[in-house]
Amino acid sequence: MKTNLTARNVELSDHLRSEIERKLSRLDRVAHPDSEASVELIGHASHTAEEANVAEVTLHVNGSVVRSTGIGATPMAAFDAVLDKLERQVVRAKQRPRSVRERAVDDDTRPSRGGGEATADEDAEPEGQEASVVKIKRFDMVPMFPEDAIGQMEELGHAFFVFLNAEDEKIAVLYRRRQGDYGLIQPVGEDRGRGR
Repeated sequence: MKTNLTARNVELSDHLRSEIERKLSRLDRVAHPDSEASVELIGHASHTAEEANVAEVTLHVNGSVVRSTGIGATPMAAFDAVLDKLERQVVRAKQRPRSVRERAVDDDTRPSRGGGEATADEDAEPEGQEASVVKIKRFDMVPMFPEDAIGQMEELGHAFFVFLNAEDEKIAVLYRRRQGDYGLIQPVGEDRGRGR
């Protein structure tokens, strides 16, 4: 695995570099051999000792991007925290269908409870019934940058992520495109109903 290692406010010794590369080789068994990893170590990221160091790893595996962040008291502790997350994400990415279209094909060919082939019409609403909301999720909107939203979305394993963009303080939707990269939906026009 090709590794690109950078550091901010951290002394990048040969020992630290070799330890990170050695531990990163653990992903070789679940990732493609031609994968690339970008590791960034950030020191003095927080005033608390337990969160003083941050390790951000972006892994390019078979055309998809897996990104995760870990925190720790030392650069190595932060890297160890992110390594376990990365391994789970790589395994999950390999098992997840590559696109929404493939997922739809899988759903359409899945056997129904009756033993026959499922059709798209089985999921259709019975006549006379309207579509309705069956689940509502509420959560605090913490301002973040799109790069951080990508990390959160990948960590959760979702195909999209709604967040408060720190650049313009507006709600935005990040989504995974079929090509493996990301798209961002941003509102335009007047702020309606926000009291401004």
